[in-house]
Amino acid sequence: MDHALILKDINAKKLEKIYFLHGEEPFFIDEITRAIVENALEEHERDFNQVIVYGKDVEPLGLMSELKNYPMMAARKLVVLKEAQDFKLMDELESYFEAPSETTIFVVNYKYKTFDSRKKLMKFAAKNGVVFKSEKIKEYQLVDWITKYIRTQGFGITPKASMLLAEFLGSDIGRIVKEVEKLTLLLEKSTTINDIHIEENIGVSKDYNVFELTNALAIRDVPKVFQIVHYFEHNTKATDIIVVIATVFKFYTQLMRIHFLPNKSKDAVATALKIHPFVASNLVQATKIYNPKKIAINIAVLHEYDLKSKGVGNTGAFSQSDLMKEMVYRLLY
Repeated sequence: MDHALILKDINAKKLEKIYFLHGEEPFFIDEITRAIVENALEEHERDFNQVIVYGKDVEPLGLMSELKNYPMMAARKLVVLKEAQDFKLMDELESYFEAPSETTIFVVNYKYKTFDSRKKLMKFAAKNGVVFKSEKIKEYQLVDWITKYIRTQGFGITPKASMLLAEFLGSDIGRIVKEVEKLTLLLEKSTTINDIHIEENIGVSKDYNVFELTNALAIRDVPKVFQIVHYFEHNTKATDIIVVIATVFKFYTQLMRIHFLPNKSKDAVATALKIHPFVASNLVQATKIYNPKKIAINIAVLHEYDLKSKGVGNTGAFSQSDLMKEMVYRLLY
């Protein structure tokens, strides 16, 4: 079940007896848990009817007792098992999942990994409540996710600004949300967030970043490439050679794939590579500059400098910035 639909039901006070929330992405688990805590009980009911326990501290018998106890001066009680991945005796709750209390909402907050869905208790949890698997946002989905999330907050965002956020913050959804919250506090509602807003309020340069370096390589803008590398040399917090290598490697592997696609239209490339059409358009143009032979050479160069950046074949005479300058020179020529 989609987490947005789960939240919609919770906010409408349509609550289930069991919520088994598990998976690698903690943000969605925490968001659903927070919504349940806010909506399950009235504020004056929480002192006696809200119980939050932690997996490493609670025993099965004590937890079972809390689950089966009747609410006091309220229609229901709420029991939240946080950090459930540290609770090693989950199987001992199987009988509860099979026949849960009608007056208790039980939330299992199992983060950073998935629980074995083949177990009987998971089948009982799905039958008597909601099982939600919180998956990491895939890299190719990140820009679209950021765009959609910002729209839900009452703002717009340009494609470039979305890509800057994705490149700078990576797939850490919690961090992305915090930075977006910062922006929404500073900007007027309905503002379309652009790269200047990102630069002024988040700290990533709109002109000198890995995204712009890749763009400059894509059109073989030699002065721009070395301006960005020079900026990196004097602003060491801006990026790291490992990040540059990974991003540029991805760029060249995408170009190689495009060369061998039967349909090289923007939309076909976007579908095949699972990328934004805006990015696809730029990549298609770049294939006119880089033929497969040059791409293969550049991938080998990146592999060489990946090893050097980690100390393999580098005696220590060359700094990270020296390696980066030498690397981009070889990529261009």
